[in-house]
Amino acid sequence: MLSYQCACGNPVYFDSSLCLACGSSLGFDPLTDRILPADNARLCSNGARYNVCNWLVPPDSPDDLCLACRLNRTIPDLTRPGNLPLWSRIEAAKRRALRSLVNMGLPLRTLAEDPDAGLAFDIVSHIADPAISTGYLAGVITINLEEADDVHRRISQQQLGESSRTLLGHFHHECGHYVWELAFAPWPPDHPIRAAFRSRFGDESSNYPAALARHYSSGPPHGWESSFISAYASSHPSEDWAETWAHYLHLTEAMETCSHAGIHAHHLSLPLVPIPADAASLPPQLTSAITSDDLPFLAALQRWACLTTVLNEVSLSLGEPRLYPFVISTAVAKKLRLAHHVAGFWGRRPALLI
Repeated sequence: MLSYQCACGNPVYFDSSLCLACGSSLGFDPLTDRILPADNARLCSNGARYNVCNWLVPPDSPDDLCLACRLNRTIPDLTRPGNLPLWSRIEAAKRRALRSLVNMGLPLRTLAEDPDAGLAFDIVSHIADPAISTGYLAGVITINLEEADDVHRRISQQQLGESSRTLLGHFHHECGHYVWELAFAPWPPDHPIRAAFRSRFGDESSNYPAALARHYSSGPPHGWESSFISAYASSHPSEDWAETWAHYLHLTEAMETCSHAGIHAHHLSLPLVPIPADAASLPPQLTSAITSDDLPFLAALQRWACLTTVLNEVSLSLGEPRLYPFVISTAVAKKLRLAHHVAGFWGRRPALLI
């Protein structure tokens, strides 16, 4: 995340709607990635009416909703007590995830605007509809409203044996399924990009329900840590991609935040983690593609390993669990490299340089 400033020069943040120094109303413009005075702009009606959004509406837009809120197909029943603050937390995480996609150049459109490649969000309470669960299907991301409740989410995390479970992680993961459909699905299996995917992740056409049933009944395979970023990633190639994509967004966004906060890995007296050079190369099917990112990508992974070592030690020093409970093996680094390649399909790619 960038370091933002009010027009008066006071530091403000991505979710800021008010400058505490000059009292100006603020809003975020996703098209310019800037915090602007909201007095002379149109604030999203979800912000004006419910105080759950600080994004601005483009001046020429016929809609009252911002880019992020226009993608909502279903929102919770706000007459039910407690739903409004949960929805507010959901929307805050969603905006962070969408900022990453906007900055990559993805042309985010609603399903109504683009039935083939559009995106929609159904934010539904499991209490109101026990049949729903967080997931992705044909352009629709469904998010369980109760995931915004810290107690509910922690219980789910413990029951599923997950090392991390966050709202932002849900959005990053489910957006990964959406990105897969945009980047890989249009091509036949023998196309270089599909072949590259299968060489890194496996055959995504393998029986998905059976794979998940096996995962939940038997758990991950022994030694999964050497090939997957999470235990859940080992369940099926589609979930491996979604988990890897989510992790790629975590990594790039955290590195951007550190960079703009003045935290640089080369200031740390830690040895670089020995990640093999071939982990930064694209799959053989893509050897004709631009490979100039190989060395910067490898260097970025090494800097990230240094940063996370410090972050974990700081967290432990405060009596908290490790902030970053993951290990990037050589196999995972190769998968992240393909994700980095895909992130450039729409014309822009996270710099990954700090």
